[in-house]
Amino acid sequence: MYETVLTEITRTYVGIITLNRPEQLNTFTSQMAGELQSALLDMETEKMVRVILLKSSGRAFCAGIDVNELSGKSANQYREWIEWMETPLVTISTMKKPVIAQLQGVATANGMGLAAAADLVIVSERVKMGLTAINVGLNCVGPILPVARCVGRKKALELLLYGNLLKASEALELGLINRVVGHEELDETALSWAEDLAQRSPIAVQIAKSAFYQSEDMDYQKQFQYMNEAFARLCTTEDAKEGVAAFLAKRNPTWKLK
Repeated sequence: MYETVLTEITRTYVGIITLNRPEQLNTFTSQMAGELQSALLDMETEKMVRVILLKSSGRAFCAGIDVNELSGKSANQYREWIEWMETPLVTISTMKKPVIAQLQGVATANGMGLAAAADLVIVSERVKMGLTAINVGLNCVGPILPVARCVGRKKALELLLYGNLLKASEALELGLINRVVGHEELDETALSWAEDLAQRSPIAVQIAKSAFYQSEDMDYQKQFQYMNEAFARLCTTEDAKEGVAAFLAKRNPTWKLK
């Protein structure tokens, strides 16, 4: 269906999207940005998918944007082009289903932004991450936005202005990633982690994610009001009733597919 990404749906309700330009270190082209965007939206509407696992083939997760597309544009064309490249980063936050990024190698520039934009991140111990565009006279002012939400202003500016690479342990300490595992264990552990999340109530997970992002920029009191409204909506669903009934009966719940 796609040329630059691969898709798969497991029997355990995990939709897998694989960036598949290994020889080019999975750098973004206009085509890959569009195909990744389409794959994400397809997974969002697929009833047999509860969790999305975003990974890549080869030795790098994503080394940014393919510089072969960089030259010969007007200012307006550059703006439209970079917005297109960053569309998947924005889309992830608007999706109801959680997206877990699995990193086996380098994630730089737009690749680091894509990882930071994911809801959860699990990486190999070999991973390095950085906003490296500053080193070639450019900058990562788009990818810095999801990164800054993870690490805060001061560290974000340091990453943006210096372009240094972070080791996996440093990224974990900064809150950029959730888990670091052995390189050989990554595929199995990441899939297991996604399958574990897929066992939760789909509607409860989706409302939790959506409410979190929607309330993020509200003032403190309004955040509570919004979250309480989201909780009230959840309480009226069949899954909420089923979950409580299963807990009281000491049995496994049967969730509705959403």
